[in-house]
Amino acid sequence: MGKEKSSYIIEDGNSKELSEFQDYLLNVRRYSSNTVSSYSFDICDFTKFIRGLGKIFKDIKVDDVKSWILDLTERQIGKRSIKRKMSSLKSFYAWMYLQKKVDSDPFEYVHSPKATHALPDFFSEKEIDALLTANEKRTDKLKDRDQALLMLMFASGLRASEVVNLTFNQVDFDNRIMKVSGKGNKDRLVPFTNSAKEAMLNYINGLRKDLLKEDTKYIFLNSKGNKMTVRGLEYILDEIEAKTGLYGKIHPHMLRHSFATEMLNRGADLRTIQELLGHSSIETTSIYTHVAYENMKETYEKTFPRAKKEDSNLDYDEESDKNQLK
Repeated sequence: MGKEKSSYIIEDGNSKELSEFQDYLLNVRRYSSNTVSSYSFDICDFTKFIRGLGKIFKDIKVDDVKSWILDLTERQIGKRSIKRKMSSLKSFYAWMYLQKKVDSDPFEYVHSPKATHALPDFFSEKEIDALLTANEKRTDKLKDRDQALLMLMFASGLRASEVVNLTFNQVDFDNRIMKVSGKGNKDRLVPFTNSAKEAMLNYINGLRKDLLKEDTKYIFLNSKGNKMTVRGLEYILDEIEAKTGLYGKIHPHMLRHSFATEMLNRGADLRTIQELLGHSSIETTSIYTHVAYENMKETYEKTFPRAKKEDSNLDYDEESDKNQLK
């Protein structure tokens, strides 16, 4: 029996395609109902736009997609939200093209608007907790390995290549420290939390033994029992996103950025973060000061009473100025 379908429906000529796509996501891709609802919401939003053009899904061309993006921008939809909507529609049209429901894919050569700055994306502490809690509730057999991956990457800031190449002789579980060989074969010592240790040992003493086909020094294995690759790790993170129902791309570097940003927000100095991340230059590490500043400024303006009061007075003064000019 399939999972429950999303409640989002379209009352026009587009409804059949959306219903079939929902079935595909639920029963073939095995996405959660929450994830399917997110896809459906974005597709329904797009449908409202093309209905205004007097078109249905199969009529859409590249210029229509560009007009839709412009409409979203003019409605002041955030660039991250536009990127998410684009991802949903790209998946939908790629599926329709493979199913021969459309003659071409109008989203194939259209890109999401780029962010206005190069600051790295990262998870807040609350988002990290939500992701770990959601992943812990999974019931499939790979949950323990994935939880160990998430816990370790959040707790250490390791690069994807360092995670997949991690061996038993690099890890001292008693003292909770790893000897990591990073870029340029430079070794560094990286500590990790007790919760990460428990998650790793739970995986090693349980699921890993079931996955193991032949003895190997590498800690993290794929579903076939072989050494994990970086591309495999990226795929696993995509699957975690799908299985937890938390919408938004999870990339290995986001977990690394989250570690560094959290360290800086908690008072760690740049030299310490540089050493832990294995950066050869302090300039590379300094990008996190900008991230922390943006985060700090936003929090300050939301929580400091006088700042809120001054903003309110500024709004009042601007309105008064406008009235005087009339």
